[in-house]
Amino acid sequence: MKREMINLYVDDLRDCPDGFVVARNMEEAIDHIVNNEINILSLDHDLGADNEGNILPTGYDLVKYFCENGLRTNKIYIHTDNGVGRENMFQTLKAAQRRGFIDRDIEIYHYSITPNTYTE
Repeated sequence: MKREMINLYVDDLRDCPDGFVVARNMEEAIDHIVNNEINILSLDHDLGADNEGNILPTGYDLVKYFCENGLRTNKIYIHTDNGVGRENMFQTLKAAQRRGFIDRDIEIYHYSITPNTYTE
């Protein structure tokens, strides 16, 4: 079965940009990544909390899963406003590339590909 090529936007709050499919949490993101081919993966760090106020897995958790499982995308952009989270995600991805855990030809960008927008 041929898998569909998509652009994936992982964010719990922001509006999904045109041309992207949105995943609001890590579980949805993993489902899209394993069931589709991903051209562009755009990542937020903070992915919210559950109904009891427990922090959900973050974009950094997704990055670790991505690297540990040798997943594939063509390009990764990090659109989070969380400076520490951004740096952790970026450095983890680059280190995984250097060590051969993820493909060396994946383009990894420390910034957003689209403007961050919110509908109130």
